[in-house]
Amino acid sequence: MHVLSVSSLKGGVGKTTVTLGLASAAFARGIRTLVVDLDPQSDVSTGLDIQVAGRLNIADVLANPKEKVVRQAITSSGWAKVHPGTIDVLIGSPSAINFDGPHPSVRDVWKLEEALATIEADYDLVLIDCAPSLNALTRTAWAASDRVVVVTEPGLFSVAAADRALRAIEEIRRGLSPRLQPLGIVVNRVRPQSIEHQFRIKELRDMFGPLVLSPQLPERTSLQQAQGAAKPLHIWPGDSAQELAADFDALLDRIIRAGRIPVANDAPTGP
Repeated sequence: MHVLSVSSLKGGVGKTTVTLGLASAAFARGIRTLVVDLDPQSDVSTGLDIQVAGRLNIADVLANPKEKVVRQAITSSGWAKVHPGTIDVLIGSPSAINFDGPHPSVRDVWKLEEALATIEADYDLVLIDCAPSLNALTRTAWAASDRVVVVTEPGLFSVAAADRALRAIEEIRRGLSPRLQPLGIVVNRVRPQSIEHQFRIKELRDMFGPLVLSPQLPERTSLQQAQGAAKPLHIWPGDSAQELAADFDALLDRIIRAGRIPVANDAPTGP
């Protein structure tokens, strides 16, 4: 089971929409996927069309990461009505904010890792939608992860935020979890005609080289529309949606190669 955290150190860069795009690509590819909603805003749970009534949630799991609690906090996404496959959600909750202090104990940092270990046989890929900060929830996610993808946008503060995130990942790798590595930086909401955006992307590439992943994701309303309708991007009509779906397929290929994830069908995953 490969665990990938989707992180950003500032809100508003589209971290949750990137998580949903990757989830849509993995579901379309037949990869058994669990999305962990660790952001107290819980938007990824909404986008995955789930019923929360009568279920436990991520706050219950962080309080007691035993298998019985974990399984009661997981539900199938409404996306599973679209076509067969496994796309489940570990349900988010605003109460997760109670676990987001600035100085977590070592015991608390490992709770999500402990929880995911109880269901390891059930999934090929876990996507964690992280809180947009460097407090306890994000550290808990990274301690449970094999890779982190950092989401940014081509703006004035993008280089500084990405640099802070990569330094923090290295700190966690050295101090807590030697297996943790950055997958790279996803540049989101790009307007290809914008000179400013091209300048900022060059700045990111000059500083971080191959850690800046391709393709960059263009600004498209189709992703927000699919998210608002709680549908996977890959079934959303229109050329714009399908072009963006292909971009997420290419990013998923990188994840599949990094994590050696088994793929159910024969779709190409590149060299």
